[in-house]
Amino acid sequence: QVQLVESGGGLVQPGGSLRLSCAASGSISSINVMGWYRQAPGKQRELVATITRRGWKNYAESVKGRFTISRDNAKNTVYLQMNNLKPEDTAVYYCNAPHSTGDYWGQGTQVAVSS
Repeated sequence: QVQLVESGGGLVQPGGSLRLSCAASGSISSINVMGWYRQAPGKQRELVATITRRGWKNYAESVKGRFTISRDNAKNTVYLQMNNLKPEDTAVYYCNAPHSTGDYWGQGTQVAVSS
């Protein structure tokens, strides 16, 4: 079993910054790729960014140059630094970890970008 707990969401003005974190626990030794997804009201859940255990990254086109995903393997934590936030970034953000026992998700953290 794997448990994922997100934190760091909140309300921020356009152009502002926010850092999300996802702490993993349980049977985590086999996890390689971790990712952030988001789901806006009335829309499908979409991939934001992924990172491997050794630091290989990829991003959705809409967040390139603004968001940075990173990992602290010693702390079993993945981060999403979000800069220059836009209203269209408003969504519930979820941490994801594919695992041999299944596809694990956190509970989500709300990000709202509004003036």
